[in-house]
Amino acid sequence: MATEKADKKIKITLVRSVIGSLPKQRKTVKALGLGKIGSSIEQSDNPVIRGMVRVVSHLVKVEEM
Repeated sequence: MATEKADKKIKITLVRSVIGSLPKQRKTVKALGLGKIGSSIEQSDNPVIRGMVRVVSHLVKVEEM
């Protein structure tokens, strides 16, 4: 069962600028590995990543893979 959860991935895309956002949100976007608007990354679907996405949910788009 643990291997099933580890195989799940999510695609995170930065769709809004971090200009005007809080410093914590800027650091979260950078920690996720996102830079410019339109940049995308694939991360494993786990509670840590989901929590980071929740902090910047107004700046990113998330797709299940």
